[in-house]
Amino acid sequence: MSVLTGAILLAFVVLAVKHTIADYFLQTSYQYGNKGIYGHPGGLIHAGFHALLTLPVFLVLPPSSLALAAAIITGEFVLHYHLDWSKEQLVKRYRLTQKDALFWNLFGLDQLFHLLTYVAIIAILVS
Repeated sequence: MSVLTGAILLAFVVLAVKHTIADYFLQTSYQYGNKGIYGHPGGLIHAGFHALLTLPVFLVLPPSSLALAAAIITGEFVLHYHLDWSKEQLVKRYRLTQKDALFWNLFGLDQLFHLLTYVAIIAILVS
């Protein structure tokens, strides 16, 4: 395996672990319960944790500049916030609960879009 391939795989692991920490260990009911209210501090705090916890990936794949690092962190914040907010809007609009298949479909798509964000971050860092 090449050094670059190893770094890419390690970077993805770092981002997957960060996602698990921010979404499942650090997320409080205050954050979760308010992500559907646009601009609410709960959702902003949650997206902020995701953005800040992205920083360790730069130890594996250093960005070419501070501007690029700032753009990645800002992009992660904005994308994560809006993905979560959009999912919550759909859950509320269709009055979905955990008993509904569509709830889990949306949950899965939300997770997929977050993972694709990490693929994009890695692609930006290696290009």
